Amino acid sequence: MAARSFTFPPLIDRPLLSLPSPSSRSVSLPPWRPSSFPAVHFQKSSIVGYSFAPLHLRRRPLVRRSAGESDVPRPLHVHAKHEEPVEVKRTEIFQHWDSWTAKFAAAANLPFLLLQLPQITLNARNLMAGNNAALLAVPWLGMLTGLLGNLSLLSYFAKKRETEAMVVQTLGVISSYIVLTQLVIGEAMPLPQFVVTSVVVWVGVLLNYLNYFGKLNAGVWSFWEDFITVGGLSVLPQLMWSTFVPYLPESILPGAVSFVLALTAVVMARTGNLSEKGVKIIGGLSGWTATLLFMWMPVAQAWTNFLRPENIKGLSASSMLLAMIGNGLMIPRALLVRDFMWFTGCAWASLFYGYGNVLCMYCCNTVSKGFFVATTVGLVLWIGMTFWRDAVVYGYRSPFSSLRDLFKQVS
Repeated sequence: MAARSFTFPPLIDRPLLSLPSPSSRSVSLPPWRPSSFPAVHFQKSSIVGYSFAPLHLRRRPLVRRSAGESDVPRPLHVHAKHEEPVEVKRTEIFQHWDSWTAKFAAAANLPFLLLQLPQITLNARNLMAGNNAALLAVPWLGMLTGLLGNLSLLSYFAKKRETEAMVVQTLGVISSYIVLTQLVIGEAMPLPQFVVTSVVVWVGVLLNYLNYFGKLNAGVWSFWEDFITVGGLSVLPQLMWSTFVPYLPESILPGAVSFVLALTAVVMARTGNLSEKGVKIIGGLSGWTATLLFMWMPVAQAWTNFLRPENIKGLSASSMLLAMIGNGLMIPRALLVRDFMWFTGCAWASLFYGYGNVLCMYCCNTVSKGFFVATTVGLVLWIGMTFWRDAVVYGYRSPFSSLRDLFKQVS
């Protein structure tokens, strides 16, 4: 059968193609001209929300987000060689690595559980032996700060629908709350503060999971976000100030001033007295303050090591190793979804809190050379593998292109 041919009207603005019928076997097309087709531009952006559908079936509206907002994986990137926007294909290799990074994040529960379990066991033994004075060695204010940090990050990941990270933070909330319960039983924590903490914690956990399953009113969730924003911004400066006491005078002024400023900013945002950019920044502060609370822990520990090097012998090498492993397991997921805040928090904790303390212990001869070398090699190989694999998944030629994507979110 002779091939059917189709003629096209003159190309004025853009071509209008007349498609052949299904019975046609061939089509004669006019000579291809580059100027005949309009240029196609892809916008670098973020996908809003997660879906439990397979990755290659997801279709989401593309919206540009600032670094202060809650970000999720971006399907578009700039090619490392030609600097041309190209779409990341939802291929089998992407789905495979997406699945593995989720498993790594879920596996972080084990080292974090083991990290808190010895303290819980020791407290229980002291309580059963009637040795309540031993519980005074556990600072309840420090445990409370960590618990509030876990609760704030739980809200952040609940909003992003990051299930594995939510479980990690929930475990942190529960384990810290168990320790606080032991402290109040041993009269090492005031009862009124514990009652207030209990109400905040369990109401917060309930609201987070109701929001995760889409069962919470938007107004209630907005109020909860404002609450943790004000709380986090009030606690962080006070904690920083307290780290350097007695070199600084004891004072609640940093926390009080921060509380007033945070409350004023939130009220202005809700009453429409801030610009759109300002409202977005306020909306992202709760997650950042929680991250900074955890990031300050290695700074406080390093300051303590500097002032009293002899106390390094009291650090547990296994606890520092577990902290490094737990945070390190979440680095691949944070990098894959291009979450700058999450990546910064877990990378900082893994490098400066976990590995940094192992380095201090090695310098003070409290751990063996073999332990230090094995820890160093393992961490370097893990981070190197993470960046190499991420570059392969996104089609980059250089692993540093993944870091470039992360830092572009700041702008």
